[in-house]
Amino acid sequence: MKKIALIAALALALPFGAMAQSAAPAKPAAKSTEAKKKAPPKRQVTRKAAKAVEEVTPIADETNVVLTDADLEVAKRVSTGKAQCELGADVTVTEDEKKPGFFNVTTKGLKYRMHPVESRTGAIRLEDPRAGAMWLQLGNKSMLMNQKAGLRIADECQTAAQVAFAEEMKKNPPKSLFEGADPAKK
Repeated sequence: MKKIALIAALALALPFGAMAQSAAPAKPAAKSTEAKKKAPPKRQVTRKAAKAVEEVTPIADETNVVLTDADLEVAKRVSTGKAQCELGADVTVTEDEKKPGFFNVTTKGLKYRMHPVESRTGAIRLEDPRAGAMWLQLGNKSMLMNQKAGLRIADECQTAAQVAFAEEMKKNPPKSLFEGADPAKK
C-alpha cells in the first residue's frame, strides 16, 4: 500500500517538475559568475551632480490642464517676483510667457510648473499635480509645500507687495469677526 501511494505521489509530481525545468532557461553557473566579475561597478550619482542636472533641466511645457475663466482670473492676482522666506530661503514666481495662466516656481534647485486652482477660502493657490507641489499665497505671506511628502519647502515668504500689505495690516488691523457681536441680544 505504501508503494502505491509513493508511486501515485511521484506520478503527480513529475509533470510539475518537468514544467518548472522547462520554464527556467538553462544558464551555466560559471558564466553568470564571470559576467558579474566583468561588469563595471554601478556608480551612484552624487547629490551635487543631481542638483546641477536639475538646475539646468527645463520645466516641461506640455500639460493637459485646461484653465477655466475663473482660473485665469485667479492667475491675474498672483504676486510674481522673488519672495524672501524664513531661514534665508527664497522662491521666485514668474509668469509662463508661452502659456497664459501658468507660472514657473523655483527655489533651491527645485522647479515647478504651476497653474491656478480656485480655493474656497479666497487664497491664491497654484499647483503642480505632477510633482505634488503647491504654492499658497495670502495677502501678507506665501508658502511652498510638497503635498506628496507632506513637507513645507519654504514658509513665511513675502514679495515686496506682500511686505507692504503686511505693514498695512499692522497699521490698520482687520476687523475681528466677533467685534460688535453681542451674544446677549440673540
